[in-house]
Amino acid sequence: MRDVHDILNRARAAGYTTILKLMQIMTDKGLVRRDERARTHIYEAALGRTQVQRELLSDLVERAFDGSATTLVLQALSARRASADEIARIRQMLDEIEGGSR
Repeated sequence: MRDVHDILNRARAAGYTTILKLMQIMTDKGLVRRDERARTHIYEAALGRTQVQRELLSDLVERAFDGSATTLVLQALSARRASADEIARIRQMLDEIEGGSR
């Protein structure tokens, strides 16, 4: 826990108890696991990065875009110019979806 506090404080000052409360909330939501065997609790991610991104994105689509993936994508692409590589990857994913290989 102290390591998390130290790292977060580099970017922005945050109280130890505030971070502890956030870690407890994240534990309750199943985002992190807590090992309580030692005096100092050890936290680790419970989900992989991709899974967390998908869950957060799904929630964002529902809350901010009325469930419309189209609106999300259009807003994302209009907010920042995509690189040629990103556009190629997007086209590849669309081809995979249309072909039913996803």
